[in-house]
Amino acid sequence: MASISAILPLCLSLILLFQVSTGQFSFGESSRGFRGDQASRQQQCRFEHLAALEATEQQRSEAGFTEYYNTDARNEFGCAGVNVRRWVVESKGLVLPTYAGAHKLVYIVQGRGVFGMALPGCPETFQSVRSTFEQQVESTQKLMDEHQQIQQFRQGDVIAVPAGVPLWLYNNGDSTVIAFSIIDTGNNANQLDPRTREFFLAGKPRSWQSQQQYSYQAEQQSSNQNIFAGFNPDVLAEALGVSRQTAIRLQGLNDQRGAIIRVEHGLQALQPSSQTEPRRQEEQGQVYVPTQEQQLGGSRAQQNGLDEISCSFKLRKNINNPQSTDIFNPRGGRITRANSQNFPILNIIQMSATRTVLQNNALLTPHWTVNAHTVMYVTAGQGRIQVVDHRGRSVFDGELHQDQILLIPQNFAVLVKARREGFAWVSFKTNHNAIDSQIAGKASILRALPVDVVANAYRLSREESRSLKFNRGDEMAVFAPRQEQQSYADQ
Repeated sequence: MASISAILPLCLSLILLFQVSTGQFSFGESSRGFRGDQASRQQQCRFEHLAALEATEQQRSEAGFTEYYNTDARNEFGCAGVNVRRWVVESKGLVLPTYAGAHKLVYIVQGRGVFGMALPGCPETFQSVRSTFEQQVESTQKLMDEHQQIQQFRQGDVIAVPAGVPLWLYNNGDSTVIAFSIIDTGNNANQLDPRTREFFLAGKPRSWQSQQQYSYQAEQQSSNQNIFAGFNPDVLAEALGVSRQTAIRLQGLNDQRGAIIRVEHGLQALQPSSQTEPRRQEEQGQVYVPTQEQQLGGSRAQQNGLDEISCSFKLRKNINNPQSTDIFNPRGGRITRANSQNFPILNIIQMSATRTVLQNNALLTPHWTVNAHTVMYVTAGQGRIQVVDHRGRSVFDGELHQDQILLIPQNFAVLVKARREGFAWVSFKTNHNAIDSQIAGKASILRALPVDVVANAYRLSREESRSLKFNRGDEMAVFAPRQEQQSYADQ
């Protein structure tokens, strides 16, 4: 009997470990694709000719503008299920609260400020109270304001925004904020259709139309309103407990400021000012998480454990800090990753991001991404990109420069070489833990093959095979340029 009681916990642990392991292995694959007609969609995905895109459309607002890339005209973006845009926010500019029908990542290209999200079911942990005059009011304290946590952002931050969660962003600095956003409509969180649908909680986003867009999308974009505009003002006033005039103001029918408005006297919101521990954590890129008593105002009320976990997720991670680099070659460059291993909320978002910085004429090893599509967004410099499909044909061979994007389909082989001024970009991948299979260097395919297999496969001598395997054997992913190849790189 004693032996059975000792074995039972071990068996349960093994079963749990097996379930967790298999879940981690398959979760990313099973979560791709909206609940629609996948078969017809996949038949149209040929990826025969890829193209680098620039922002071609601009939606102007009072304190900035939104830039759109014409991804609808490119088959590869629709097949991959991703869409992109950029915010350019002037000083004192506020991006009005907006939520999308799919998960998205926001990368801060430039500037700093604050942002917040309205996470459903999470407590308003920032509270401001005032004492009444000589306790002559019914209570000793009166609530002035309360809201969910506000966080700072800076250049290089990746902000994870779950589907259906409103995000607002405010530029409290002196310089312009530039934010690049990628929306993953191919994830099962989006159960509508492959179109990118954004829902505005305030304002009246100004319309923009592209001649190459589908007529349905052009019709939708031409009559943008916030979600309150669709309700009857009388019923809306009753539901919110406000006057009819206030309800009409919420609908914003005559608001011409657009999606990015100017807050002339600065945004007044609660932020910690004298807590040393939150400040130290903020400097380390962490998020201050109030204790349970702080969240509940000191009460002993019971809470759901899952709610506590979701409400305590870190929502941003910086991938510009050289001290957090994952791969570093002093003569080649560096790679910094944000994935579900170091940024747990990406388990929900099901995307990841990698920042790569190549020095002049350096190379990124030929590789393919096993379990994800990749969207490259160039942040600085210029580089040559070559992409090869499953038939061994070149589907892209060209130069990329700042603010251009390129979609690289799953398993397509890629080679990147920086020009003289260097090359930096962020890769957004449609998997929370994307895996790159490297062809050369340490931990590569060539290093994994026996010398005789390499020799016979490529008709090489054993000496040539060893040279092929080990010539880049002391470098991983990022390769320094060879002196004899400099002249070719400069051409």
